[in-house]
Amino acid sequence: MKLFPHQERVLNATYEYNRVAYYLDMGLGKTFVGSEKMWELNTPYNLVICQKSKIDDWKNHFLEHYDYQVIVFDKQKIENIPPESVLIVNYDKVWRRPELHKLRNFTMMLDESSMIKNESSNRSKFILKLGADNVILLSGTPTGGKYEELWSQLHLLGWGISKKLFMKQFVIQEWDERNQRFKIIGYKNVDRLKAKLAKYGAVFMKTEEVFDLPIVNESIVKIPGTKEYKQFARDHIIKIDGQELIGDTAAAKKLYLQQLAGVYNENKLQYLKDLIDSTNDRLIIFYNFKKEYEALTNMIDRPISTVNGDFKDLTAYEECNDSVTLIQYQAGAMGLNLQKANKIVYFSLTDKSELFEQSKKRIHRIGQDRPCFYYYLLTAGSIEWRMLEVLKERKDYTDALFEKEEM
Repeated sequence: MKLFPHQERVLNATYEYNRVAYYLDMGLGKTFVGSEKMWELNTPYNLVICQKSKIDDWKNHFLEHYDYQVIVFDKQKIENIPPESVLIVNYDKVWRRPELHKLRNFTMMLDESSMIKNESSNRSKFILKLGADNVILLSGTPTGGKYEELWSQLHLLGWGISKKLFMKQFVIQEWDERNQRFKIIGYKNVDRLKAKLAKYGAVFMKTEEVFDLPIVNESIVKIPGTKEYKQFARDHIIKIDGQELIGDTAAAKKLYLQQLAGVYNENKLQYLKDLIDSTNDRLIIFYNFKKEYEALTNMIDRPISTVNGDFKDLTAYEECNDSVTLIQYQAGAMGLNLQKANKIVYFSLTDKSELFEQSKKRIHRIGQDRPCFYYYLLTAGSIEWRMLEVLKERKDYTDALFEKEEM
């Protein structure tokens, strides 16, 4: 397998390490670097933990480039795992497979290792207790700009610092009188933290350090608002399309404001239809909710591909130049190679900075030779404007932040 020079540099720099983190920007080929490191480590058994949507990609990658026996650990129990094999399991199921605790003499690779940033979750606690001889972490956004979320990954790399000491040394906190708890307001000793990460086998690499990718063009489209949005923002209750929306909590109010700015806004749906009709190019559309997916599929009269929690089919994207690909953030913002397209439309926005940043890299990556265009459809006077502002600061738009802004 022929690697790019930057991939060979990364492997050479970590040759002596058996626990590594390849924090390579989206599009720099973490899959190839990680699998080559696994092959170099040459353990009898290998375990790859990834998102559900990436299982087939990893399976096909190993079958195409290596001689491993590839086993997808889904519903069945596996009694005898043959040597020279790769076992693939997704994050949602791994902690339900207690037999993995018996596995020995193996290399563990975590694709999108930021999935274990919450060390108290079932998946993280399970993974942290596995007895891997070697560890390979892969992520383009390991922290989403939040260094406190690195601790569980550092633990796997062999840095035995406690969470309490880590927070004391690298995180700045202050007391929040209103919520009666400490809140994070910044970071300190960042250069020391980065030096420690390098010492424990972590490599960071940005796309701009390696390739001159095409220019990026962003357009914010102001969509007319609706009286229904204004009514709900004022009264926190409305009946629309036979459904009563009640914003009795901050989370519920935020959710329904997003939907009223999106799928319940006929102006936005009409603009999107006009935008689709204005080009014969492939389009990628990111959305959040099932109700949005239903409205979009009913409206679009072109070949459609889908990536969401229930279904994944990229046939139209691969085969049709005029296809429209509908992607739900959680299912498809990470990992997909969609550089046949060069236009992304954001019908609605995600709360999560990491998913937002990753979504943009689906088209702006190695192999793209055209300028990339991003269209943000924002309803006038709506929550969407503040959401985009926060996301561009590489922060999550949380319920707590929304509640604070509403006061």
